[in-house]
Amino acid sequence: MLNVYCYSRCSTCKKALRWLDEHSIEYSLLDIKTDHPDEETLRKYHSMSGLPLKRFFNTSGQIYRDMELSKKLPAMSEDEQFTLLATDGMIVKRPLLIGEDFVLTGFKEAEWEEKLLK
Repeated sequence: MLNVYCYSRCSTCKKALRWLDEHSIEYSLLDIKTDHPDEETLRKYHSMSGLPLKRFFNTSGQIYRDMELSKKLPAMSEDEQFTLLATDGMIVKRPLLIGEDFVLTGFKEAEWEEKLLK
């Protein structure tokens, strides 16, 4: 079963969920604002994803801009970045799709097709 972390007011999340429904793919929906992953879970997801840690940040989000993270992240250690990501689900890139052996950040239809429609 797939887990999908989403924010109900996010248009990209809505688009991703519609895509899953259209392809009859079952998933469990988690609210990234209230049920966001903790630091240990984020470390696991990062390891599973093979992606740079920066891809886990919601760079278009209000908190990211308010905290001026584009300037601060390069000077932060990975440990500090994981700690920050775990503090607020709104900092985490969404949707966050968790499969048995993969993790995808954001909704890029081609990536989702490759992983889910093999």
